[in-house]
Amino acid sequence: MESRKQTIESGKAVLGIELGSTRIKAVLIDENHTPIASGSCQWENRLEHGFWTYSLEDVWEGLRNCYKDLTEDVRRQYDISLKKTAAIGISAMMHGYMAFDREGNLLVPFRTWRNTTTGEAVEELSNLFQFNIPERWSIAHLYQAVLDREEHVSKIDYVTTLAGYIHWKLTGKRVLGVGDASGMFPIDSATGQYHQRMAEQFHELVSSKGCSWKLEEIFPRVLSAGEEAGTLTEEGARLLDVSGELEAGILFCPPEGDAGTGMAATNSVEVRTGNVSAGTSVFAMIVLEKELSKLHREIDMVTTPDGSPVAMVHVNNCTSDLNAWVGIFREFAEAAGMKMDDNGLFGMLYRKALEGDADCGGLMSYGYLSGEPITKMQQGRPLFVRTPDARFTLANLMRTHLYSALGALKIGMRILTEEEHVELDNLLGHGGLFKTKGVGQRMMAAAMNVPVSIMETAGEGGPWGMALLASYMVSKDKGQSLGQYLSDRVFAGNEGSRMEPDEEDVKGFEKFIEKYQAGLSVEREAGECL
Repeated sequence: MESRKQTIESGKAVLGIELGSTRIKAVLIDENHTPIASGSCQWENRLEHGFWTYSLEDVWEGLRNCYKDLTEDVRRQYDISLKKTAAIGISAMMHGYMAFDREGNLLVPFRTWRNTTTGEAVEELSNLFQFNIPERWSIAHLYQAVLDREEHVSKIDYVTTLAGYIHWKLTGKRVLGVGDASGMFPIDSATGQYHQRMAEQFHELVSSKGCSWKLEEIFPRVLSAGEEAGTLTEEGARLLDVSGELEAGILFCPPEGDAGTGMAATNSVEVRTGNVSAGTSVFAMIVLEKELSKLHREIDMVTTPDGSPVAMVHVNNCTSDLNAWVGIFREFAEAAGMKMDDNGLFGMLYRKALEGDADCGGLMSYGYLSGEPITKMQQGRPLFVRTPDARFTLANLMRTHLYSALGALKIGMRILTEEEHVELDNLLGHGGLFKTKGVGQRMMAAAMNVPVSIMETAGEGGPWGMALLASYMVSKDKGQSLGQYLSDRVFAGNEGSRMEPDEEDVKGFEKFIEKYQAGLSVEREAGECL
């Protein structure tokens, strides 16, 4: 305790902050990369005028509340104030669209990764580049705005992601880590920069439609892990810490997306490694030995935080509907005079799922709160259905929702494993789905039919991964790669807890996924009728 206190007082601790879909979290780590304090706050997106969004007021209120919670944890544990750190890193949900004019004003409300409104742009750009452009990518949102002749397009001076925006306001630097940038526009892994041929094709395309700006003028400059990305300004310090105690001048690493921090947090940045992050959304990241044989519209090509090519299966919907069902049981418990905290309630219901039938006993759900590109759903309608003779038990209900949370991911992963013959020896899992020991891990192993490992630090997730990237910047040995740093300095001797897939679970999930795919037309009809 005294050693940690000295680390904080001397400014040697490192801070990682990540803005997830439902929670903003900060993790402070010591020189051994161990979390020594944390803070968090809840927030939620809203559907406004057809777009999923957060207001800028939401962003800054959430950040300040999260940072305040962190400082209170520091004061509670160590009886000191947090005034400086060795480095800070900002991470957030990848993709999306934040466009600003020359005065720094947001031109249209922030359009998050959850929006599936860019179909026309995606088709045209994917065909032009011969490269899959997902609906949530920044370039898709930008070009859709061009196609829709939105008034704001002519006023654009800067386009960035949520992490890039916060970093800009805290440091004054218009930069972005290569992993997050790969969710804005395709990256050439040979250069670690935006793909030049595709950038030229895009410029020619938008010039013909009257746009005077160029991609390199309005997109952030791309940086790789380990590079310095500016320092905290006086104005930035006041934005983050309203108490005025945080000192300016703290070094920042490149801002990253949640995919990159997940790779760092699971030591999955080297070739043949893979990780899966499961929370509000779920995505699997596989670092490739070679390029894919052909274009797959279900597979995104992004990069590690140091620029290596990664195949990404990204699913918009994972635990949102599952969490809503748990909320119903919370209401019942409270109405019955019982009080349970989230850990107790989720743990009880998740463990109950282990008692369910391997194939869920005839129950089916689609937890589509929003559209789902993997299964070609334009709109989301959370849906639960069962056959008349189904075994409608609590155990089967919970198992169904857990399986359903992984249904679209399974469909996307089949392309990699069956069509591209990508081999997986192990997946490292992190995120909220894995918090209840042995449940999410077992369900993921059954769905992917591959061993799943969980690190002890899995609960810290993205913000811890962001802190690791900031730590790498300030303490990396000369010539040491990010992968070497993580393996030698952070994860040495820590392989995590490994769970092999259960044969009966695997068979049960295969039966479930067959029915899941057969019933997708029902989910599609629900979107059109309701």
